[in-house]
Amino acid sequence: MMDNVSVITTFFLSGLHETMIYRRALFFVTLLCYCLILLVNITLTVTIISDKNLHEPMYILLCAFCMNGLYGTAGFYPKFLWDLLSPVHVISYSGCLVQALVMYSFACSDLFILSVMAYDRYVAICRPLEYHSVMSKQRLIKLVCYSWMTPFCMMGINIFLASRLKLCSPYIARLLCVNWIIVKLACFPAETTINSIFAYITIVIYVFHAFFIVWSYIYLIKTCVNSIENRAKFMQTCVPHLTSLLIFLVAILFDVLNIRFGSKDLPQAFQNFVAIEFLVIPPLMNPLIYGFKLTKIRNRIVGVITLKTK
Repeated sequence: MMDNVSVITTFFLSGLHETMIYRRALFFVTLLCYCLILLVNITLTVTIISDKNLHEPMYILLCAFCMNGLYGTAGFYPKFLWDLLSPVHVISYSGCLVQALVMYSFACSDLFILSVMAYDRYVAICRPLEYHSVMSKQRLIKLVCYSWMTPFCMMGINIFLASRLKLCSPYIARLLCVNWIIVKLACFPAETTINSIFAYITIVIYVFHAFFIVWSYIYLIKTCVNSIENRAKFMQTCVPHLTSLLIFLVAILFDVLNIRFGSKDLPQAFQNFVAIEFLVIPPLMNPLIYGFKLTKIRNRIVGVITLKTK
């Protein structure tokens, strides 16, 4: 087993083997999907940054949400598109660790940003007179930094713990590198105890954030029931958040269940879809949901398009 350890400088990704007969079609579909993700996220980000009327906490958080989507998808799509054109699907050891860090810090940041959005809507609807003092510019900057840096550091620790393990196999039966899959390649399972402990601590932290979001919206619904004005606010600004949350949680839940309890009897194509669902649906759908639902953003985008077509 120690002989195997010294030669693992490259991982082989075997998730694509069963779908290579459709690789040209899959390449063009994936390229189209990535181009759409870039288009909608960059459009929303530039729209919010360039319009001073949109420099409000809710829209700044949405801008951070879109930028996070660009960060996460950049860690997957270029490499995946290259693999679709290549007969051999390999990734360096360090590249694999970096990809795992990017993928899951992106996913965790999404949940953190959604929790900050929930807090923002709670203050806006339940404590409107205190909104501007509570969601001040300085506090907003701190919350955005917290949403980005905390997941990055936590996943960085997970990746560091994985990097110290002695691995006995270079084969990953996935389309992308996943921290827990790397850990399961360890030669000595006893060495992975600390990895498991920290992984479960990380999961508990994110479950706490999910419960905080759910509690916030339950409280908001109770507050809005008896007020027509608050109901209108809720439908306008909270429904997109809830839709994004639902899409995100379903995507992540399927991925976590597949990693932890996935069966080898399931078709590889289905496993592949579950593995990359959180990199396809949320980054593509979230900007569209917010772009269509939030009046200020919709009007701004329509106004720009109208000016350019004249």
